[in-house]
Amino acid sequence: MGRGDLSDVEWERLRPFLPVSNGRCGRWRDHRQVIDGILHRVRTGVQWRDLPERFGPWKTVYERHRLWSADGTWERLLQQVQATADAAGEIDWDISVDSTIVRAHQHAAGARNRSVSGPGFKRGRRDGTPGRDAVAEPGRPPGGGGAGGEGLGRSRGGFTSKLHLSADGRCRPLSLVVISGQRADCTQFKPVLEKIRVPRPGRGRPRKKPDSLAADRAYSNGPIRKYLRRRGIRHTIPEKTDSQAARLRKGARGGRPPAFNEERYKKRNTVERAINRLKQSRAVATRYDKRGYVFLGTATAVAVAIWLRT
Repeated sequence: MGRGDLSDVEWERLRPFLPVSNGRCGRWRDHRQVIDGILHRVRTGVQWRDLPERFGPWKTVYERHRLWSADGTWERLLQQVQATADAAGEIDWDISVDSTIVRAHQHAAGARNRSVSGPGFKRGRRDGTPGRDAVAEPGRPPGGGGAGGEGLGRSRGGFTSKLHLSADGRCRPLSLVVISGQRADCTQFKPVLEKIRVPRPGRGRPRKKPDSLAADRAYSNGPIRKYLRRRGIRHTIPEKTDSQAARLRKGARGGRPPAFNEERYKKRNTVERAINRLKQSRAVATRYDKRGYVFLGTATAVAVAIWLRT
């Protein structure tokens, strides 16, 4: 077993949730060997073609990762591992939300536009194998096309993506969202919270609501606070200086200041530590994937490994 491979205990925790062959499309190559190959590439940032031979054909490893990123398998695995931890009472539901910039490598640029009528379409030419992309690749985000549709954008750091996440009180990612690097943090607050979905054992709705939430000033605005009050989520978000000044200028009409618990806010560092854990994997610290959904799958695969190892 190589460094970074799944241990026997980790494999036994993950194995029950892996997809099985339907008997019509041939047998899957050994899941454990392929997952170890994916984790090796994610940890080291090596090109897919340079994977060691012990993981099998590199195309098999890459295609498995691409397919599982496209059809949501990585996200389902993350939810199932979280469900096991929640059933054992191992999740601290005092969560925190934040984002981090991920610098995009030059290899992440230049993804072909798959849309026949989209901005990058050239008359008389179709990219990819007919019928394959419609099944394996999800639709582009609203307003997508080109780099923006793949979660790439220009910011002060250059060509970047932004990874938004929520983390439990034990520094483990609960949900992940990828957008372009120049987008404001507050625009993805609601999608990040609504991606929290931890199934319960047996029958019953999945858990989506945390006990409390902490976030920094980037999330301090009226719509976010209203959304949290509507869901009944206790939250600790510091008030922006300009918002405080505007409220004071209005006097009695400005209303009361939002509640702020300093002791609870000290626990917000858990999401920063979760980001550090994710970025210990070089393929998350630097984006090499052209497709946005593949990069999200890369980050989710790392999150699965974090949950298995804590």
